[in-house]
Amino acid sequence: MKVLSLTHKDYRNLLPDTFVPDEGVNVICGENAQGKTNLLEALWLFTGGRSFRGVRDKELVCRGKEQAKLTLSFFRDDRPQNAEIVLSGGRRTASYNGIALKSPGQLVGRVCGVIFSPEHIALVREGPAGRRAFLDSALCQLRPGYAKLLNRYQHTLSQRNALLKDIPRHVELVDTLPIWDEKLVQDGAKVVSQRMAYLELLREFAGQRYRGLSRGREVLSLSYTESAPDLREALRQGRRQDIQFGFTSSGPHRDDFSILLDGEPARTFASQGQKRSIVLALKLAEAAVLEARTGEKPIVLLDDVLSELDAGRQEYLLNHLLDYQVFITCCEPGQALRLRGGKLFSVAGGRVQPFSGTP
Repeated sequence: MKVLSLTHKDYRNLLPDTFVPDEGVNVICGENAQGKTNLLEALWLFTGGRSFRGVRDKELVCRGKEQAKLTLSFFRDDRPQNAEIVLSGGRRTASYNGIALKSPGQLVGRVCGVIFSPEHIALVREGPAGRRAFLDSALCQLRPGYAKLLNRYQHTLSQRNALLKDIPRHVELVDTLPIWDEKLVQDGAKVVSQRMAYLELLREFAGQRYRGLSRGREVLSLSYTESAPDLREALRQGRRQDIQFGFTSSGPHRDDFSILLDGEPARTFASQGQKRSIVLALKLAEAAVLEARTGEKPIVLLDDVLSELDAGRQEYLLNHLLDYQVFITCCEPGQALRLRGGKLFSVAGGRVQPFSGTP
């Protein structure tokens, strides 16, 4: 898919206007707090997800205004299409090709995109929760039915944990644990199966992208780690401990995937630039998997991506993602000197306009 235009009114600090991007690489430059990330965030909302900055919808409306309105025109399935989002009173409504949707979540799969922000470096730097969330978020966009499966698993997990907390006061409830165990085992096996299959696809594409970013100097590898390969047996053996601590100690909610660079744990041995490159490779691989499964190229949103990257890695991002429509933000126009095509924009005071002058 390709974005043709984004019209925004009263969205955060962006002045009402229509942004018309290039069909290739778009570099958006400006000082801090001018609106660069707000523009990427507005585009991201059309994928059906929440803000990647973790804020509530009411914070997306310009101060002093009642509502914000976003209209996206794009080309997909060999024809122009459009979608609209209205943010008002802390609620979000959406329409697609003029037809109101029951929920904004129904935009999932209609507008496809991947997002990188500096906070995503936590995928490498921090614990397994973020890595599980990355897999689950990608799968929800790729397979809308996965969200229902994951919600069902999490509901069962919550019910089992509540029961574990009640058992010390009501011992007779222990006889009902096998019911919840079986539900957890059945849905847990499906969650793990889909995560592992997705990671297998991701591994190949991420390896290719990382070789490009590092110019073949380093090798990235990924592997899924189950907390309990035999979950039914793990739940049975861990029952006493689970009752003692009041939570379920085994299952997909405790799984992880390892990230190795030249055979060593990236969390420990990778530099900041390498960690950033790893996350970029994962995000670009996510885009490749989406394309392979849907037949459509997602838009690629890269926020503050060029800092901490050497000249070779910057050049790769600016000039070797030609198959995709890419949106890159940076603070200094000079960071885009290596851009051989595409379009350069400047942002100041919420106004986005084509860059004039020499970077």
